[in-house]
Amino acid sequence: QVQLVESGGGLVQPGGSLRLSCAASGSFFSTYDMYWYRQIPGKQRELVANITAGGITNYADSVKGRFTISRDNAKNTVSLQMNSLKSEDTAVYYCRGGRTLGRSRYIYWGQGTQVTVSS
Repeated sequence: QVQLVESGGGLVQPGGSLRLSCAASGSFFSTYDMYWYRQIPGKQRELVANITAGGITNYADSVKGRFTISRDNAKNTVSLQMNSLKSEDTAVYYCRGGRTLGRSRYIYWGQGTQVTVSS
């Protein structure tokens, strides 16, 4: 069992920066692919960025060049550095971890952290 706890959300002005962190409990963090999703009320949760166990990163087109995902396997954390924030980045941000073991797929979600971009 893995528990994910996000932190770092808050209120920031347009053009500002925030750094979200996701701390994972449990074992084998380094084997998990990690993801950041976001959700606006009334809309589907969308993938923002992900980083594989091997360190390969992927970003949604809307955040490329502005957001950076990284992981620290020694600290069991994954982070999302968000720069040049826009009002449309306002959402609840969720951390997700997933790995496949044989035929079993294990997926875990955090509780989410609110990011509000507003002047």
